[in-house]
Amino acid sequence: MPYRAWFQCISGCNERYELNEVVYQCKKCGDLLEVKHDMDKLRRHSPDHWKKLFDERYRRTRWPYGSSVWGKKEWVCPTVDNANVVSLYEGGSNLFWAERLGKELGIEDLWIKQCGNAHTGSFKDLGMTVLVSMVKQMIAEGKNIPAVACASTGDTSAALASYCAAAGILAIVFLPKNKVSHAQLIQPIANGALTLSLDTDFDGCMKLVRDICSKNNIYLANSMNSLRIEGQKTVSIEIVQQFDWNVPDVVIVPGGNLGNTAALGKGFLMMKELGVIDKQPRIVCAQAAKANPLYLSYLKGFREFAPVKAQKTLANAIQIGDPVSYKKAINVLKTFNGMVEQATEDELANAAAQADKTGLFCCPHTGVALAALTKLLKTNMIRPDEKVVVISTAHGLKFPEFKISYHESKLEEVTSHFANLPVEVSPQYDAVREAIFRKLEQMSA
Repeated sequence: MPYRAWFQCISGCNERYELNEVVYQCKKCGDLLEVKHDMDKLRRHSPDHWKKLFDERYRRTRWPYGSSVWGKKEWVCPTVDNANVVSLYEGGSNLFWAERLGKELGIEDLWIKQCGNAHTGSFKDLGMTVLVSMVKQMIAEGKNIPAVACASTGDTSAALASYCAAAGILAIVFLPKNKVSHAQLIQPIANGALTLSLDTDFDGCMKLVRDICSKNNIYLANSMNSLRIEGQKTVSIEIVQQFDWNVPDVVIVPGGNLGNTAALGKGFLMMKELGVIDKQPRIVCAQAAKANPLYLSYLKGFREFAPVKAQKTLANAIQIGDPVSYKKAINVLKTFNGMVEQATEDELANAAAQADKTGLFCCPHTGVALAALTKLLKTNMIRPDEKVVVISTAHGLKFPEFKISYHESKLEEVTSHFANLPVEVSPQYDAVREAIFRKLEQMSA
């Protein structure tokens, strides 16, 4: 049974475009596009059929369905031939019961969806597999696409470079100079991408890459390209699948360019429309206080939205003042009775460090989401008895400077409440024993 999907304007225009067409905005009104699916055809199968199919494929070896994205191919991008799928076995990340952290925060049922446990260390792999697969399909069909490009704060560039390297396609990444970690910078370099370091911020990189792509037949890979949203929406489906097809009460996600917020909502809505679930969670978008245009709009009831000049923040991947997907994100938050919260530098750094002390290893953006959770618990906007999932968007290993500076108490605007420096001890039994028992006394105090 062939399934269909296409691009359609989010503003209600009747404009439709094929997924293998190089188009990112509505040609009629200029608004963003979204991928639409033939839901009538998908409904010909029962909810139990889809659950059984997705469970049978989950983390298996049959190509390409062992990927948690391509295991849901009919719901994601059915028009790509399997031979053109570019997959690095993305998805299937751990849904971790953060029992000890939850007890410290005063919540009974806290879960961390560890999307950073991925090939390139972030959730961006989920969308990039779809986008690069479609590019490979278009090239196979005869389209002249010499390269794929993106602006990035570090994680998108890593994912694009890796998937393009696997496909044998040139990746071009536009990075704001000195605004990504060394670990993030080395990833596209190692994967052979043309890595451009530009003396501007992400928003400046974004304006330039759009201009370059539009005039030079280079394919744009940022999240204004709706193909990426299709891969990222599988996080919603996978969370429900990992809960034996039950829906959590609240999902909290860090927000920068806001594609992930839009994607989460899209996944839950699709499950609801196809009868796989019968309720929806509340979605919370967490922003850094230094890059918070959605939060400011939320305070005004979303009656207006205005870009801001993003200030330097430890959560550099969401240091975005003019997010592309703000309309999609606002629609999701309105539909899901959503909330937006912000976190200061001190709040996000200490939230990440507190989580680390319970066994996690959080990126600063996950710290933003955890800080938002803490604040919403204190105001009773989230109840202690609710099942809450926090989306951890990247692996802490990508941010060594952040971790080291925190424990050395060198982060500006941050008081490191959980600093844990190495203890220098002479190599003698008594000195080592004394250091051990001093620590045990501190823990029991």
